[in-house]
Amino acid sequence: MSTPAPLPSETAATARAPRASPPVWAVLLAACSGQFLVVLDISVVNVALPSIRTDLGLGGTALQWVVNAYALTFAGFLLLGGRAADLFGRKRVFLAGLGLFTAASLAGGVAQEPWQLIAARALQGIGAAVLSPATLTILTTTFPAGAARTRAIGTWTAVGAGGGAAGGLVGGVLTEYLSWRWVLLVNVPVGAMVLVAAAVWLTEGRSGVVRRLDIPGAVLVTAGVATLAYGIVQTEPHGWTAAASLGPLLAGLVLLAVFVAVEARTREPLMPLRLFRIRAVSAANAVMVVCGGGMFAMWYLMSLYLQNVLHFSPVKAGLAFLPHSLSIVLGSKLAPRLMARMDGKLLAIAGGSLAVVGYAWQSRMGADGTYVGTVLGPAIIMSLGSGLMMTPLASAATSGAAPSEAGLVSGLVNTSRQIGGALGLTVLATVAAERITAHGGAGPEALAAGYGHAFVVATGIIATAVVLMAVLLPRTPAVTRGGS
Repeated sequence: MSTPAPLPSETAATARAPRASPPVWAVLLAACSGQFLVVLDISVVNVALPSIRTDLGLGGTALQWVVNAYALTFAGFLLLGGRAADLFGRKRVFLAGLGLFTAASLAGGVAQEPWQLIAARALQGIGAAVLSPATLTILTTTFPAGAARTRAIGTWTAVGAGGGAAGGLVGGVLTEYLSWRWVLLVNVPVGAMVLVAAAVWLTEGRSGVVRRLDIPGAVLVTAGVATLAYGIVQTEPHGWTAAASLGPLLAGLVLLAVFVAVEARTREPLMPLRLFRIRAVSAANAVMVVCGGGMFAMWYLMSLYLQNVLHFSPVKAGLAFLPHSLSIVLGSKLAPRLMARMDGKLLAIAGGSLAVVGYAWQSRMGADGTYVGTVLGPAIIMSLGSGLMMTPLASAATSGAAPSEAGLVSGLVNTSRQIGGALGLTVLATVAAERITAHGGAGPEALAAGYGHAFVVATGIIATAVVLMAVLLPRTPAVTRGGS
């Protein structure tokens, strides 16, 4: 007896049945896991730097580039990664970026020469630049505007901040009990698990408009920022007026000017300049650049102070960063609740002002300092302030843009922060090195003087960011509790 054919209506209904949407918690978990890995690797190598220098024989400048190679390529390709997520699909780009990031982590973990490690870190940065904008875009296109999206962005910010701070602990444990190589190799199994989870949980999404990627724009902005950073590094041995410094400084500025000119004329720019006509977007990104310049180097400088001056082991140094981690996460999670009751601009200013107090306090570090008396108090204050500040800034920076440009605006948020951070690390590391040399070398007193002076400069940078918030940021109403 033959099976009766299905009715036409049944066939059509089956064909039209959409794939079940994944639960929002699964989307949030996958996106935040990707962001955690990205930010973790900005800071996870900091505690391992002394071991890396000993094992591979890196000098001070080369050691700095182990951090900056990642930061610069991350910053330079973020806009390209954000646009790719819009054009080719957020899930596809998320998986591609995570795959490259994981493979580069493996290459860095088995590196035998300094150039191999620095090259692997640069590739990690490219993978992170493709991955990170997709994580925020996935959230802004999954959660509707309102309280639900604000909570999701707050969680994303907290996870990212926690990844940056947890990097110290993770790096310390792995360096002391295994090897510095495991601060990179640990990404391989974790990245593989997130790849599988994302392939299962995430659904595809794109703008639907077929366009080309602005490769010249990506190359110009990356080359410009990297050349500018190299010029700043050269000021430490040669001075600001020497040709070895002025040449790359001017070349970097020219490359960035050419980038702006290209973006103004190309039909499909990497960074549409019209976005900066949106006051919230332009103001928040300007503040992000300045904040990154002051905050990014905190982990680098504190790791060196704890190990080189206070003589902490890698594990003890990692544990010392726990108050930073918890305070940033607390601030990031409190921010959405406070934004439901007060103007986001005022919250950002309050958080930034609190961070200024913490940084100024930390600048008083000395060779005879102690963890409780010198590190703990400033850690809590500057980290809590940073967490309170970043969520309203990220929310403002992603507001006002069309859904088809969500990835681009998300990439712009991270680009601003990372470009500021990369240049800030270069400036503050150079400032510290100059003061250390002026105090007679590498003894504890000279090192503490150098690191403390760098925190003085960082305090001024963040105070400038607070002024910019007050002047530039538009007032925003409290976020309503409505929305799912």
